Amino acid sequence: MSDHASGGGGQPTDPASVPYDQEAPWEDTVEFSDAHDPEGWDGDIHGQWADDSDDVDGSAEHHDEFLASAPAAAVAATSRRELKAHRGRRKGRRGLVLLITLALLAAAAYVGVSVVRPMFTGSANDYPGPGTEAVSFTVNSGDTGRTMGANLEKAGVVKTAKAFVEAFTAEPKSAAIQPGDYALKKEMKATDVVAFLIDSKNRQVPKVTVREGLWATEIYALLAKATGKPVADYEAAAKDAAALGLPSTAKGNIEGWLFPATYEFSSKNSAAEQLRAMVAKTVSELAKLGVTAEQAPRVLTIASIVEAEASRAEDRPKVARVIDNRLAVPMRLQLDSTVSYGVKQRAITTTDAERADPNKWNTYVNDGLPIGPISNPGVASIQAALSPAAGNWLFFVAVNPEYGETKFTASQAEHDKNVAEFQAWCQKPENQGKCTR
Repeated sequence: MSDHASGGGGQPTDPASVPYDQEAPWEDTVEFSDAHDPEGWDGDIHGQWADDSDDVDGSAEHHDEFLASAPAAAVAATSRRELKAHRGRRKGRRGLVLLITLALLAAAAYVGVSVVRPMFTGSANDYPGPGTEAVSFTVNSGDTGRTMGANLEKAGVVKTAKAFVEAFTAEPKSAAIQPGDYALKKEMKATDVVAFLIDSKNRQVPKVTVREGLWATEIYALLAKATGKPVADYEAAAKDAAALGLPSTAKGNIEGWLFPATYEFSSKNSAAEQLRAMVAKTVSELAKLGVTAEQAPRVLTIASIVEAEASRAEDRPKVARVIDNRLAVPMRLQLDSTVSYGVKQRAITTTDAERADPNKWNTYVNDGLPIGPISNPGVASIQAALSPAAGNWLFFVAVNPEYGETKFTASQAEHDKNVAEFQAWCQKPENQGKCTR
């Protein structure tokens, strides 16, 4: 060793400027111990060169030769640089592994939270339920699951339409949901809403029964009472024949086309929607019976008279036959039911003044059938108009209106006797006022 190596004085010299054949004066001040390099210098540097699989040009061999022949200062400087580079590579690998590990842990945590959180707080798309304030919700005829979902979200019942559609699709009984009003709550769980709508007992739909033989004006009053709509709404809607689906052969007259049945109309259904449903029912029933649009006005007119005049089922085809027989003679029908409709006064009998009224429905002053139906007939009366009973009757009268007993005859004299029987019934004390207004 030189004097410099044994700790003599003098200024340090830059190792990069020291020739290979000279020693650096401060070489012994740099220590490389196993404490700093647990793997040992030889195992780290020399082993790196010896085991490097990428050494295709013999660099390791030249390196060993360099270590054997180069001055100590050059070897030390080179070794320090290699050691720092090696440690940098090891730190880089450790950092990459750490980053990958942290990323995997973060992903696992996210998945865990996504799975567990809905168990305690509910889905982000859904309310946990059971709900808050009451709200009325309407399922309209023809609504799909998506339509209901959008309407429910708008009403604040479910958090998102998506949550309802998923619950609706997953429930096999969802097709059982019927149109109507339902008393729901805001902020309900989607599955709870589906279960509630499926139960028909939860429907709040007003039912209105329209019996056979009512006038259109009487039906308006009945519907208005059941749904809360003003009568004026029905009167206005009846004027738009095209919107109601009336055939052109009806000539804009809705009378006779409001089919008698029990209907379930939501309070949110407009008057026009209600009348349109009744007209559609009449069109459907006529089609089932093979009645064309051209035949419909005549069939409905005769059927409306049958509905007004006959109380018993067996008398309907007979009344239809009397009408056909009189029209064939020809002779005027002279039916009180047509007079009552023309003057809009319901009564068993009519007055001389009413029978003389020149309205177009009065069959006492006009030949043939009235200008249109005088009531809204049901299926039985329509069938009677299509298939009258066989017989030569020209007259009939209800001799006991209370029980509907009606007598038919082809003789004027016989008919006069039957009329006298009816008048006797009217004069009985217990029937006072039943035959007059």
